[in-house]
Amino acid sequence: MLTKRALIVDDSKSARAFLSRILTRYEIEVDTAESAEQAIEYLAGQRPDVIFMDHLMPGMDGFQAVQIIKNNPRTATIPIMMYTSQEGELYVGQARALGAIGVLPKQIQPADVSKVLYQLKLIPDRRIEEQRAFEAVLPGSTAATPAPAAGPAPVAKPPASAPPAAPGQGAAAAPGMAPVAAASLAASPAVPLPGTAELRTMIEAIVREHTSASRHSITAHFDEQAARLIQDLRSTVQEALPAAAPVIEPAAPRPWGWVAAVLALLGAGVLGALLWREVEAGRALAAQLAATSAQVEQLAAKVATFEAAEAARAEEIASGVLASQTLAEAGLLARALVPYGEVPLANDRLAVVRDALAKLAAGNFHGVVEVLTYPGRFCLVGNATEGYSLAPDDTPVARCDLIGNPALDGTRPAQRESLAFANLVAESRRESAGAIDVRVLAGDPNDTAIAYPTVAAGLTAADWNRAGYANNRVELRARSAP
Repeated sequence: MLTKRALIVDDSKSARAFLSRILTRYEIEVDTAESAEQAIEYLAGQRPDVIFMDHLMPGMDGFQAVQIIKNNPRTATIPIMMYTSQEGELYVGQARALGAIGVLPKQIQPADVSKVLYQLKLIPDRRIEEQRAFEAVLPGSTAATPAPAAGPAPVAKPPASAPPAAPGQGAAAAPGMAPVAAASLAASPAVPLPGTAELRTMIEAIVREHTSASRHSITAHFDEQAARLIQDLRSTVQEALPAAAPVIEPAAPRPWGWVAAVLALLGAGVLGALLWREVEAGRALAAQLAATSAQVEQLAAKVATFEAAEAARAEEIASGVLASQTLAEAGLLARALVPYGEVPLANDRLAVVRDALAKLAAGNFHGVVEVLTYPGRFCLVGNATEGYSLAPDDTPVARCDLIGNPALDGTRPAQRESLAFANLVAESRRESAGAIDVRVLAGDPNDTAIAYPTVAAGLTAADWNRAGYANNRVELRARSAP
């Protein structure tokens, strides 16, 4: 049988490696491309049997690449499966409209990949072959009964204990291929929380909206109170004025003018009191808005400080080696981070240990240098038989196959050092004439450099492994001889 070949187009190295491992199990050769542009260049000289295409990539996205491939007569017949975290019936419909055969989620299971490969006839459907082989030996199976040979042949009787064949049980029809779009029903990742920039924009919008609404409310309230008081005062004055009547006899003068004046003064006083109360309420609201603005500014300052600290911490972690510290800081001489899967006392960590021992020797140090190795806990996928690897960054922590560090769990301190480290320690002891004694110890996993995040619905493997990498470390501590 000719070897089948697949092309994986994804800008995530971990996603490409994860799907490649699954396809390799089915004896399918795998080629990869980091972008849609590289995939187009690859298809100019190669023709794979299937293409797994990511959607969101730098430059050209997956849908644009699908259109280019389907518009080229040379590559139009190559089946394309979208391999992305996008989901939903609308997205599946868009993908199929452009020419893709379906959608596979990033948290794909091997069984879902096998369904796709069976449908594309890239691997034989072993389940159908086994079912046909089983039906060929069933008593009363008509589909597997060979044609009668020349001459009579003895008919074998089924055992008495064998159950009768069910009606219609013969050669079973091959089951229909499951729609590939079912693969898109995998669990979707949690909606990520808004970033600090979005949080600042939301707070400012809320404050502006609250200020505008309060201003309109105060103005409308003042207008309503003034209109009501003026109407009441006008009604009172009109009622106090005498009705026009024919003068028959001169009547004694009545004090209606004084009554109207007193009522006008009373109305003005009431209106002034109400206006004063509203003014005081407006001042209180203005003070509250000022306090809210101050709180917003304080929150923005805290966010900026947090962003700066996180950026510095990320740069420190990305460098792989933390800066050396003085002996006065609780005896901590140096600290170095260890990438997952590497021997702790090897590679870049040797330079940190060599520098620390050289400084101690230059200062005529006499005592013990303890080299402690601390295993960090990582979000991993895989199993104990085939091994574990770091989960893709967008994998929810709840879907990790293992939280731990199988590469270091249960190992002795001597198993965590390389031959180069052992030579370095021997050289230091020889040059210091035994004044510096280096000892390798296993640190307590619960003694963390930074705390692990709290497991929540939106926590991803990237968030968890960032803390695991900071805790997967080597520390040097010095104790002077008495």
